[in-house]
Amino acid sequence: MKWKTFLRPNVRRLLVLCLIAAAVAVFFWWRSQPEPARYVTSAVTRGSIVKSIVTTGTVNPVVTVQVGTYVSGVIKAIYCDYNTQVKAGQLCAKIDPRPYQLIVDQDVANLASARAQREKDRANLTYNRTNYERDLKLLKEGVVSQDTVDSDKSATEQAEAQVKLDDAAIEQHQAALNAARVNLGYTDIVSPVSGVVVSRNVDVGQTVAATFQTPTLFLIAKDLTKMQVDTNVSESDVGGVRVGQQAYFSVEAYPDKFFWGHVTQVRQAPITVQNVVTYDVVVGVENPSLELLPGMTANTRIITAERRNVLRVPLQAIRFSPGGLHQPPSSGTGTSPPAAKRVWVLRDGRPQAIRVTTGLSDNTSIEITGGPLKAGDPVVVNEIAAQASSKAPPKPPFRL
Repeated sequence: MKWKTFLRPNVRRLLVLCLIAAAVAVFFWWRSQPEPARYVTSAVTRGSIVKSIVTTGTVNPVVTVQVGTYVSGVIKAIYCDYNTQVKAGQLCAKIDPRPYQLIVDQDVANLASARAQREKDRANLTYNRTNYERDLKLLKEGVVSQDTVDSDKSATEQAEAQVKLDDAAIEQHQAALNAARVNLGYTDIVSPVSGVVVSRNVDVGQTVAATFQTPTLFLIAKDLTKMQVDTNVSESDVGGVRVGQQAYFSVEAYPDKFFWGHVTQVRQAPITVQNVVTYDVVVGVENPSLELLPGMTANTRIITAERRNVLRVPLQAIRFSPGGLHQPPSSGTGTSPPAAKRVWVLRDGRPQAIRVTTGLSDNTSIEITGGPLKAGDPVVVNEIAAQASSKAPPKPPFRL
């Protein structure tokens, strides 16, 4: 009877419906379960950590001389142009010397007149002295009076004073002649150093006036094989810059080439622009092939610290914490985070916390100075949150 009852159609139908309902319930329960969390890892590597300061600057010659003029006048001739190789003492330009030659000629004539006047006064002195000595003898014989002798003595002393006055006048005219000759010499514009003419600011026929300010006629770079980069380093970074640190830069003319140098000077004079304070850090660089030209913009990186062949992990690994609670990021100045840190290593699909000590950071990676980490360990850098509906089949697009 029992088997007959079980084999009835109604009972079988009810049993099938129960099985289908149980299967549907299990399916929806399975679909509602969230996927396990997934983690993004990065391997511990061994390499270099370089901490640097990024800034921009301008390429300039180490020594640049501004050649001006001491006298005013019209430019009569120019013997140096752009890119001209010059030597010390070489004539570069000529100012019309005729006005200054006239002054020299006049002072020469004045000096000659003063010397002639002195010869005349010396002859008069000789006559007065002889007359005084003769009358002095005649006074002893009673031929002339005392008044005559006194008059001769006075005339002699006046003649001596006149000769001294002539000597002073000659020195005065000689000094004026020397000054006129110096000004005449300044009409020759010569190069004070050996180098290359970088710029020329005058043309033939142009009048230059040196009354209030010396005009710059030429700009001469002493040695273009040795250049320097004047960079502007912010006040927050300048504390880590020291003389002798390595630096490298690139210019737009050679985007695939780096030029290496070292810090030669950290100038203490502040540069303030719109309340932003920077300091001039000078980077010296050799330029034997003359590829670097004055005025080029240099994208510079100054290396302030470096560690080689050390264990390193991405900086995100130090900031990561399971559950989305990340440690606050370090400052953007490249300073290292606190030494005691914790990283998470993925083992058997689960993150495991490991205590480590850290060192230098370059804002991308950080040095591991202590801890059980070794090269190749997978450290967690990010977590992909589980989604409850990730197993649901995609819905078909809505169509009319």
